[in-house]
Amino acid sequence: MSDSIRMTYLQHLEELRRRIIVSAIGLVAAWIVCWLFAWDILDLMKKPAGNIVLNYMSPMEPFLVRFKLALFGAILLAMPVILFEILGFASPALKRKEKSYTFGIMAMIVVFFAGGVIFGYNVIMPPGIRWLMGVAQQQMNPVMSASSYVNFVGWFMLGLGVSFETPLFIWALIALGVLTPEQLQKQWRYALIIILLVASVITPDWSPITMALVAIPMLILYLLCIILGRITIARRRRREKLAAEAEEAAAA
Repeated sequence: MSDSIRMTYLQHLEELRRRIIVSAIGLVAAWIVCWLFAWDILDLMKKPAGNIVLNYMSPMEPFLVRFKLALFGAILLAMPVILFEILGFASPALKRKEKSYTFGIMAMIVVFFAGGVIFGYNVIMPPGIRWLMGVAQQQMNPVMSASSYVNFVGWFMLGLGVSFETPLFIWALIALGVLTPEQLQKQWRYALIIILLVASVITPDWSPITMALVAIPMLILYLLCIILGRITIARRRRREKLAAEAEEAAAA
């Protein structure tokens, strides 16, 4: 391996290290902020459950609950910084035209993720928690562990936020030529089964109504993938046609 190649490889490693450090600093800074406002975050997380009373079962639990609250909040708060660093690391491999889309893609990732979290918080969680607690039917009294409740709500919110990123992931596969809109359209039955399975896993209960509330937006996002894919393919073919015409004109 030549010195120039070795230096390029080392420069990539140094760039990766710098990006990881910046992401870590952003996450730690967000964690500190969320630690200071942890109980405000907990108040927000309790709202979908109504007038719920949380309890702790050990002397360590209040600290662990506050740590988890700060961590979940930090992941949400630092997401734009982390995504910016990931895209910044990948940008040297992109063409000039592709680089111009970087900020737009990052904005879409953040918007879709936030949309999933907000949708879960406002639409899915309230009926889901009511249904789960209603199963007791006056036969049991709730003694809700604060740690269990924070885990339940936090992971559900993150899971739904990530699931809403699926259209962008599929769109990227179409842009790279791995998938085509026609394939997505033909395989819609399999996609529907996968969406229903994902909805059954990430919903807080197994109520058909709650599962439908999760599955329907995901199905709409799947259809959005097909539309975006068709637009992407049409633009690519138009660019290729113009490039071919330019080459023919130059050759003539």
